Amino acid sequence: MMENNRPSIKNEDQYEALRDKGYSKEKAARIANTPDSGKKGGTASGYEDRTKKELYDKAKEVGIEGRSKMDKKELIRALREN
Repeated sequence: MMENNRPSIKNEDQYEALRDKGYSKEKAARIANTPDSGKKGGTASGYEDRTKKELYDKAKEVGIEGRSKMDKKELIRALREN
């Protein structure tokens, strides 16, 4: 039987996915071994819950062009695709 020389990985699926995306072994292992690895979501409110002005300000912050002519749905789409 072949011996595995790599350290223990807490989230093997995430580790393999990161390696497939081109992450180094070390970086993939660090990410896959974080306590909340594989979990999604943070504490920020969803874009749908924000006002158009808040979305506009966020779009300005990240440098989305044409934001002044966008409606709320377009701002949300642009922010998600950025």
